[in-house]
Amino acid sequence: MCDTIVALGNATADGIPLFGKNSDREPNEAHHLLRVPRAQHPAGSTVTCTYITVPQVRTTYEVLLAKPFWIWGAEMGANEHGVAIGNEAVFTRVPYEKKGGLLGMDLLRLALERSRTAREALDVITSLLAEYGQGGNAGFRHKFYYHNSFLIADPRDAWVLETAGRQWAAQQVKDVRAISNGLTIGDTWDLASDDLVTFAAEHGWCKGRDDFHFANCYSDTLYTRLSACHHRRQSTEQALRARLGALTVQDFFAILRDHGKEPYNPAAGLTGAEVCMHAGAGPVRGNQTVGSMVSSLAPDVQTHFVTGTAAPCTSVFKPVWLGVELGDLFGPVPDGSYDEATLFWRHEALHRATLRDYPALAPLYQTQRDALEQQFVPGALAFRHTAPEDRAAYASRCFAEAQAAEARWRAEVESAPASGSPGLLYRRAWRARNRAAGITENSS
Repeated sequence: MCDTIVALGNATADGIPLFGKNSDREPNEAHHLLRVPRAQHPAGSTVTCTYITVPQVRTTYEVLLAKPFWIWGAEMGANEHGVAIGNEAVFTRVPYEKKGGLLGMDLLRLALERSRTAREALDVITSLLAEYGQGGNAGFRHKFYYHNSFLIADPRDAWVLETAGRQWAAQQVKDVRAISNGLTIGDTWDLASDDLVTFAAEHGWCKGRDDFHFANCYSDTLYTRLSACHHRRQSTEQALRARLGALTVQDFFAILRDHGKEPYNPAAGLTGAEVCMHAGAGPVRGNQTVGSMVSSLAPDVQTHFVTGTAAPCTSVFKPVWLGVELGDLFGPVPDGSYDEATLFWRHEALHRATLRDYPALAPLYQTQRDALEQQFVPGALAFRHTAPEDRAAYASRCFAEAQAAEARWRAEVESAPASGSPGLLYRRAWRARNRAAGITENSS
């Protein structure tokens, strides 16, 4: 489950478009940040995606990816031209191709590597859909099949692209937009696959164009309802519209950290989901937000703020830029086992210690988290006009300060007594997740 949001320049305080996304995956499915430089490829070369190989293009653009460690593609990312994309799982009546094919995350990465504008990215994805379709298991420990929607933005434009198998519809964004894990396009669109309506009519989902509604015709209502996507999308859209014309980077942080009602307790309830997602005790709420990204899409230099870590409510957004040597800023590639050397798992020790009694322990450091970001954000936005080496130094400093702060917070949380019990089922669920990741009491 995920949530993606965008605001065009006419909706933001500084006139610069903003893009943001939470990536929700299995708790032990480590989130990996990756920068891939621009590259030239020989004629006739190919690229191997998660499951299949497709023809390569002559030039691929520099990209920043935020991705599950084991998948070639990405849940979200941006390229050197300021194109940013996030994808969402959507559940439709069109049968899923379960043999290996192009995942939605593969389509996202291919579009970033090959596009200079949001509209070009849309065309790349729909062309690949027409030729290869989409399919394959997208789950880590548990098989998971779905179709995809995409929110695609650049410094001047944004599009929502929603798919069901090889069928698709797209709408151009006018000011703000949010998508979640359900189809949102109805009886009007700006672009669509040629047989969008006739395909639905042939399957008895509508009689024709007069009673056609994309979401109503193509959605799998049960799985869409279980995803709680309508509730989450309503929350993000309302938050965007409440600040229309004044939206800031920090507003996007706050939207991605939304828990609904506060105080929040992730141990409460077996179902339901909020924008900042926390895994619960039962199988319905089994995922958590494993990484978050917010991008300021200025026409000249784009500034990206990433957590690289789970639960944005326990994480710090840190700045990065494309066109800048990042060195080992993101650390070693993580996997599904605990490794203190990696950015994701080092923070996960803090996150999981906090879950002992989230309502009491999270507030111990969230004010300090906000204070760090109040330094990072204006500094980063000012640094975008400086030399690449200066931006690299600033990013390194922010990552180092965040790491030092999280080490202090972890020590404080681990030494603090838990004032309440999260419940037997919740404790058992997290003990099982920790065992699967090789986390011992001394590293959690």
